Amino acid sequence: MLIERFRAFQPQDFVFKLAQSEEDQAGFHALRRRIFCDEQGVFQDDDRDAIDESMIPIVCKPIIAGMEDEVVGVVRIDEREPGVWYGSRLGVALDFRRIRRFSSAASVRNQQPCNAGLGAIGAGLIYKAVSTANAIGCHEFLATVQKQNARFFERLHWQPLEEIELFGLPHVKMRADLNYYQPAASVA
Repeated sequence: MLIERFRAFQPQDFVFKLAQSEEDQAGFHALRRRIFCDEQGVFQDDDRDAIDESMIPIVCKPIIAGMEDEVVGVVRIDEREPGVWYGSRLGVALDFRRIRRFSSAASVRNQQPCNAGLGAIGAGLIYKAVSTANAIGCHEFLATVQKQNARFFERLHWQPLEEIELFGLPHVKMRADLNYYQPAASVA
């Protein structure tokens, strides 16, 4: 008897959107907890903070058989002073961090570039976050990024500003190039 190994199914079609439904918001918070509490141990039981009261949650969900599946990527954005927006709590589910290809429908569906390659879901979330803020009055978009991820952001048109420590970990404060992240065609 011959037993062949099969590759695990990895979807290639995704939607990047604001988390508006209860299901999307529950998935948003559950994934953050898995990444920042359980996996990384940055926070003990929950990673929620005062920013969650005024933030806009963004999620990435795979499209399987024409239907949205569970939340596999998250990021939140918030305006901390007029026109100055921040992105934070960017995370991608462990099984989706190595997605290498998107279907051609992903760019059309999301009205944004969906680049293939390592970190593709993270890059899509970043694009959705910055372009959404840019569409609603952003003139500066900042983030504090864990230091090991700073180079990834630089490849996505971000400029490092300073190194800082947050939650006992080295971070880099960074600024997005708003000329690269054109305002979103729709904020949804």
